[in-house]
Amino acid sequence: MARILLFHHAQGQTPGFLTFAEELRQAGHTVHTPDLYEGRTYATLEEGVAHAQNVGFNNIIQRGRVAAAELPDALVYAGFSLGVMPAQMLAQAQPGAKGALLSHACVAASEFGSPWPESIPLQIHAMDADKFFVRDGDLDAAQRLVEAIENAELYLYPVDHHLFADASLQSYDKDATTLLKQRVLRFLESV
Repeated sequence: MARILLFHHAQGQTPGFLTFAEELRQAGHTVHTPDLYEGRTYATLEEGVAHAQNVGFNNIIQRGRVAAAELPDALVYAGFSLGVMPAQMLAQAQPGAKGALLSHACVAASEFGSPWPESIPLQIHAMDADKFFVRDGDLDAAQRLVEAIENAELYLYPVDHHLFADASLQSYDKDATTLLKQRVLRFLESV
């Protein structure tokens, strides 16, 4: 079974995020969920993004690095939206990474100063009409990664919500999340 370091989205460690992590645990995986917001959660995406901007995205990434330093190697790095930044950075930079699961976001590999390591499998999940994912360049970054590396998969779901895999938010999409979880569990069995 896999050991996963899962980073939350801009609204913090919401009940839906924690439920997702617990479902991975129930499937037999070890899941670590560090709190990058020091206990804060936000009712709206806008409030959460404003908090992240106030803290600073580099500080968010650094908090992710600190959380990873306390754990053994051989991790699958995973993130929801904002959490993709530390997850992707760690997957690209940490020796011994086993894989990466990026949901709701993707960053150009060049943002972290190195190409994606060929040996690190990758799965990316997003909505095909999510304005943040499409407009902000995440879709382009995801497509470039999938074209560049052999062990990469991009799954687009036919809805326009952003945080669709968090059951505690209005943007939740049960059908897309069910499919996402099936694909994630298959991925985790292979790493």
